[in-house]
Amino acid sequence: MLVFSSLTIPLSVVAAQMSVAVPLDLEKPAHAAPWQRYKAWRQNNWENYRNLRQGVTNPVSFIQNVDIPIKGNPDNGRKLVMNRRKGNCVSCHILPDAPLPGNVGINISTIGKWQRPDEFLFNYVYDARIYNPLTVMPPWGANALLTKDEITDIVSYLKTLEQPAKFNTPDENPEKRVVPIEERDNLDEFENPAMFSVDLGKTLYSQPGKTGKSCQSCHDKPEEIFSNWAMNMPKVESRLSKVIGVEEFVTRHARATTGAEYLAQSEENLGLAIYLRYLANGQAISIDINDANTRIALRRGETLVNQKIGQLNMACTDCHVISANKWIRGQYLTTVVGMMDHFPTYRTSRSSVWDIRKRFQWCNVSVRANELEPDAPEYGDIELYLTVKNNGRILSVPGIRH
Repeated sequence: MLVFSSLTIPLSVVAAQMSVAVPLDLEKPAHAAPWQRYKAWRQNNWENYRNLRQGVTNPVSFIQNVDIPIKGNPDNGRKLVMNRRKGNCVSCHILPDAPLPGNVGINISTIGKWQRPDEFLFNYVYDARIYNPLTVMPPWGANALLTKDEITDIVSYLKTLEQPAKFNTPDENPEKRVVPIEERDNLDEFENPAMFSVDLGKTLYSQPGKTGKSCQSCHDKPEEIFSNWAMNMPKVESRLSKVIGVEEFVTRHARATTGAEYLAQSEENLGLAIYLRYLANGQAISIDINDANTRIALRRGETLVNQKIGQLNMACTDCHVISANKWIRGQYLTTVVGMMDHFPTYRTSRSSVWDIRKRFQWCNVSVRANELEPDAPEYGDIELYLTVKNNGRILSVPGIRH
């Protein structure tokens, strides 16, 4: 049973009709406003390119006229294909002497022997959509990632490649590289620093807010009350006309009850969100999709994960469906299944705990698209869609990943 003030409500009713039963702050945003991107992240403004909210048309280019034969600087071309901030071709393609190349794209280490016309090579780099509308390859020239002179140098380098790439160890070869398996015990505090967030969440649960009440004032036995609550989240909140997850629920419910201010992605918000999920560990994710509003949100989510965005012109599905189980440089691209059962998670590469919305934001910035605020409706739809894809997966929170 759940208790709100003097009202006692069965947990099943709360799960089915959250918007009716649960007090929430409906006025203020759940994030720090105005939203500002994390300072450690790239601060470019990509307003001329589509993001998940703003539709900007970046049409497929026409074939560019080039002087034949192409005569650029192959040495500069080699530098560009290896450069992470410029061509970065080795992220997806095997090339000679490339450190940890990827295999999202084909092996082009002998492309110089393929007898492809110079004009074709130039335009494929400039905008591969001319030849393949469904390509995951960024439109390097059309979206101003590379100049025409730089593409000329890259093509000049590609034309010199005639010998297959050689690898000294299997780990250098993405076709033979061992697939990473997470074997650390994520619920061991000596293995996973995020376990300290569980302790923080437990402390906050019993800590009175401005109203003099704590979470425990109304929910006295959290181990029983929340043993299967998080497995049903996120949900459509009709009063806000959007999907909200555990983190946004924590912010809005705390404001309306204890008066505490636990803004999205703050240490306190993560602590309580992790604690509430931790209490449901061992339960299978079980999102009910029978509600009409939920099905509508799912359709929106599906549209969004297939939406190409940013200067790199990439969609969620480009990495996690089309290119799943492949390597982009030294990073293994996972499928959407297995993506949601461990969030919030400790990211060893960042030495911090991230919730799923921060992961969405990072993906946006990675493809050079302006991210949205943490409680954006678009992120709610994506979170719902991906969580439904993970129905049946067992919660094990907090996670730990590289």
